[in-house]
Amino acid sequence: MPAMAKRTANGTLKLDTATYEKELFRLQAELVTMQQWVIGTGSRLVVLFEGRDAAGKGSAIKRMTEYLNPRHARVAALPAPTERQKTQWYFQRYVEHLPAAGEIVLFDRSWYNRAGVERVMGFCSDVEYARFLRQAPSFERMLIDDGIMLRKYWFSVSDVEQEARFRSRAQDPMRRWKLSPMDMQSITRWEDYSRAKDTMMQFTDISDSPWYTVESDDKKTSRINVIAHLLSTVPYEDLHPKTVEIPSRPVAVGYHRPPRESNRYVPDHAHTLPIVTVGGKNSGKGSSKKDEGKKDGAKQHKDHGHRAGHGPDNGPASVAVTADAAEAVVETPMVAPASAASEAPSAPEVTAAAEAAAVEPAED
Repeated sequence: MPAMAKRTANGTLKLDTATYEKELFRLQAELVTMQQWVIGTGSRLVVLFEGRDAAGKGSAIKRMTEYLNPRHARVAALPAPTERQKTQWYFQRYVEHLPAAGEIVLFDRSWYNRAGVERVMGFCSDVEYARFLRQAPSFERMLIDDGIMLRKYWFSVSDVEQEARFRSRAQDPMRRWKLSPMDMQSITRWEDYSRAKDTMMQFTDISDSPWYTVESDDKKTSRINVIAHLLSTVPYEDLHPKTVEIPSRPVAVGYHRPPRESNRYVPDHAHTLPIVTVGGKNSGKGSSKKDEGKKDGAKQHKDHGHRAGHGPDNGPASVAVTADAAEAVVETPMVAPASAASEAPSAPEVTAAAEAAAVEPAED
């Protein structure tokens, strides 16, 4: 009997994991192709990620940049302005992070802070706010006129789902750092943020630089949609980079490696760990569902590349996959090398870590 489809706190149907992983890997391969075009043509691309707290901006950026060359793609997540920056032209500190030829810059929040959090929390005056709404379209037209490709995405999350994510983060020591007193204001000032967003859209959603809304109650769906849309708006081509040939290694002549004892090695912690088996099978053997999804995605990328001018409708048909049944995690101790035994954590500590890893991973 197939398992029931999962839904978000707001009732939105979640994209199943197998379909998500397969399509995500295909799109990530296309992002690599797109980046090679950006580099090869000397293009410049700026992508703005805006939205309420916990809307899924950061996790989308993480998937988008996972396989990109970090020398030519970077994330700009600016802290609060310094006292000196507060005296500058408002856009000045963002200009410093704009791309040079062959670069992609993803802004995790951007100059639109002034239209959102600064407006709601009173961090700017009415005069500064009005000036921003007047100058932002002109500023963006200047960027576009200079040849920069600018894309603006607003991640839209419901109040119910946002609160559910906050509560999840509060219970997770790995993600608790994401919460701040300012985040809590997004709950108590929900309507203020809604009005600020509506005004921002009214003044800055222009034909030269439009806003695109990403429904993000289901993070997996939002990631697929935003990547597919971005690819459809960039006129890239596959430049077919030359295949790198690996040379034959020459025969060693005269070099003698110093004795291993002369080097200081880190302890072999990895081989002190117990073998984790899933469903009675050694998890270290064979390929995981995620690996299989990547193989399928890579083949699909090769056969049906997502090309310039092609929207997300050109992706593969939906794959009908039932939800995975929960499988027990069984541990089999591995004999640790004697030299590393003293470095190993206790068995209960490892068991607790493995059990925690068996829980469904967080969406972030």
